[in-house]
Amino acid sequence: MAGNSSRRGAVRKTGTKKGQTVGSGGKRSKGLEGRGATPPAAERTKHARRARPTSRDASGSGRGRPPVRKTEDGPENVLGRNPVLECLRAGVPATALYVASGTEADDRLKESVQIAADKGISILEVSRTDLDRMSANGMHQGIALQVPPYRYAHPDDLLSQARQRQEPPLLVALDNITDPRNLGAVVRSVAAFGGHGVVIPQRRSASVTAVAWRTSAGAAARLPVARATNLTRTLKDWADKGVMVVGLDADGDTSLDDFDGTGPIVVVVGSEGKGLSRLVRDNCDSILSIPMAGPVESLNASVAAGVVLAGIARQRRG
Repeated sequence: MAGNSSRRGAVRKTGTKKGQTVGSGGKRSKGLEGRGATPPAAERTKHARRARPTSRDASGSGRGRPPVRKTEDGPENVLGRNPVLECLRAGVPATALYVASGTEADDRLKESVQIAADKGISILEVSRTDLDRMSANGMHQGIALQVPPYRYAHPDDLLSQARQRQEPPLLVALDNITDPRNLGAVVRSVAAFGGHGVVIPQRRSASVTAVAWRTSAGAAARLPVARATNLTRTLKDWADKGVMVVGLDADGDTSLDDFDGTGPIVVVVGSEGKGLSRLVRDNCDSILSIPMAGPVESLNASVAAGVVLAGIARQRRG
């Protein structure tokens, strides 16, 4: 285009990418040489970041992925008018009650607000959009209850508390129990029949959620629940301290009618489908069975635990 030659920047400057450039003359040829193999992490003392240990480095197994750090359980929101009212009636230690503005009040909502006010629980009026964010499907019916994370005890605390009461320990361990309703029902039975605590595995197990709180009818506030990093190791430790480890199974070698439950005992309850895991079963001193007159093959885990605990409590009273 005419006149472009006089435009500023139209003339190519010397030394640009498209033009001729001056070379180094071979003065920096050593910079192109290889530096050799990378030294081990222990010898890289001047490195700014330390090498992260992998799962194989830490435990001798895995595929080199960094270990995942388990975070603490956070607060839980109970949604719906019936679940919220049941939790408040059961004495669940809630921290806040959320009510959507403009929600039509019925007897359930009025009673929930009244119980929360009597117990000093914060009552917050929020928009329905805020409640929608708190729920996955929006089925909150205009009300939600915030429940703080449960504070688990240490397994050693269960034995020490029983000895402080000068009573033979009566404990229950749950193996492969993943339904929080079963956990809550077991906690309720242990509290009703004079037990001293419940222990659950840290992994692959139901935890004390709002559902377990509600099923326990408030017993979770009075009975300690402990988490064991390794349930088998915990049972071995209790056995070394003089506690008899008794598993429950329909094909057990000892009948409940012939069992002496007056000494220190931990009753291990497995799931209705899988039963006791192999390692846990191998560490039981005896396997207990419940005699049944009908053609029923097995009982629900929480029901079986309640029957055994009732039998042990009857022996101890006698």
